[in-house]
Amino acid sequence: MEEKSFSTKPTITEDKIPIIVIVGPTTSGKTGLSIKLAKKLDGEIVSADSRQIYRGLDLGTGKVTKKEMSGVKHYLLDVVDPKKVFFVTDYVKLADEAIAEIHGRGKTPIVVGGTGFYIQALVDGLILPEVPPNLELRKKLAKKSVPELQKILEKLDKKRYSTIDKNNSHRLIRAIEIATALGEVPALQTNPKYDPTFIGISIPIDELRVKIYTRLLSRIKAGMIDEVRNLHKNGLSWKRMEDLGLEYRYVARFLQDKITKEEMLIQLETAICQYAKRQMTWFQSEKDIEWFVIQRMVN
Repeated sequence: MEEKSFSTKPTITEDKIPIIVIVGPTTSGKTGLSIKLAKKLDGEIVSADSRQIYRGLDLGTGKVTKKEMSGVKHYLLDVVDPKKVFFVTDYVKLADEAIAEIHGRGKTPIVVGGTGFYIQALVDGLILPEVPPNLELRKKLAKKSVPELQKILEKLDKKRYSTIDKNNSHRLIRAIEIATALGEVPALQTNPKYDPTFIGISIPIDELRVKIYTRLLSRIKAGMIDEVRNLHKNGLSWKRMEDLGLEYRYVARFLQDKITKEEMLIQLETAICQYAKRQMTWFQSEKDIEWFVIQRMVN
């Protein structure tokens, strides 16, 4: 299901809603730019971040604060309990509704985020396979380890296996569920309803690494470890934090005494840098994005 590029930009027709889409790697300054554009263009912002959708995942995801919003209305932040799994189909439904509401009031919809598959599914109008949950299969697969799930999916559907987040057990299980029902994850078809203008933010890799490290330290100082600790006290399992990835995965490992604080910082910084590279690889394959190289930009 996760393709690595958008479809070609659709032919502009009167029935397609014009939207602005801001993309780029983590820490690149997407949030700040989106708020500035929203003020200038009388716009409102629709988040396209697969973790900021969850309530309570604030410092770890770099979620924009009320103060930083500067009065600009934001959508699709804090809409679901982190104990629940939120699928791309859920995101597209809510994002479509938000964009329709914004456009209906004569304002400019601005989609901003770093989750490529969310943006692709929304902009291209991906028609995703409608496979109902197989509770018996899910119960069986839930007992499997991540490596075991990887092997099952690779055997069932090598193409899907090559693109999936291989450390996310929920996505692995869903992909296995679809492949089991249909034989394989089918080729995706599209029904685009938007006329997107893409803006991409790029930062030189050395500067990006510095920004990632600096931001990581600031989040730790601001209480990110306590945020993860409190989430667990309130019922969010360590296993679920593994699936949420990055900050939640490595801080959770530290809190379980699986790694030291120094190891947590080193491993997490490396993982975030690798994630940023994957984001750029995804977005740079889209020819319709107008890229801007930003240096010494403050997020």
